Amino acid sequence: MKTISIINLKGGVGKTFTAIQMAYGLQLEGKKVLLLDNDKQGNLSKFYKVYSNTEECAAAKLLSTYQPILKTLEEETQYKNQYIINANMSLLTATLEVTKTTASDQHLRFKRIIQQAEKAGYDYMIIDNPPDMGLNVINALIITDDVIVPIKIDEWALEGLDIIIEQIENAKALNEKIRFAGALVTNYKKNDSNIAGVDWLKESNYKIFDTKIRYSDKATESIFFHKAVQEYSPRSAVAIDYKKFIKEYESEVTYGKN
Repeated sequence: MKTISIINLKGGVGKTFTAIQMAYGLQLEGKKVLLLDNDKQGNLSKFYKVYSNTEECAAAKLLSTYQPILKTLEEETQYKNQYIINANMSLLTATLEVTKTTASDQHLRFKRIIQQAEKAGYDYMIIDNPPDMGLNVINALIITDDVIVPIKIDEWALEGLDIIIEQIENAKALNEKIRFAGALVTNYKKNDSNIAGVDWLKESNYKIFDTKIRYSDKATESIFFHKAVQEYSPRSAVAIDYKKFIKEYESEVTYGKN
């Protein structure tokens, strides 16, 4: 099983949307995908219609339970072979409570379900992370293989990326397989500022995926109807781009391109 963390310390860059599209695209290939909503806002859970603000969420239980059982945490989604561990504001409470403890395994809580997920036949685990570096995010990095950072072209596009890279390096002490897979340009518009911005990004020291996700109103529409954009509008630019991106990511993983 390969675990992917989607993260950026900025909001509004398409983290949740990217998680949804990757899960859908991989599922179309016959892969079994487990999604972990690691954001207290629960937007991923809302998309998959498993959000509830009246009880402790599964992500909070995963973080705070000594011996979590995956079968009691995962829920079915509207898509075959896609399951989710949901989140709500109780994840914040759990994160703060675990942070207060002196337990030596604070950062290893999520690791407890990896073996269970592999036995359950999952091919991928995709983690949608919040725009911060709380203990729940540190837990996510400890079990992550590949970190993908969606970015929107603006003057602050790389803001916080150095912090993420630093945390990846720190996580290697307990997870030597973790790596920065690359930054994914989202909401791309073919104008002078975006073209110049991409050129500038390519000159940085950070890996940037070749595929750019073009802006499209279909993205917002698909979320409203709780459908992956590849299903809602398969011929739209954004759907085509995510399909291309998944192929690029898989090729990069298979052939070890950097």
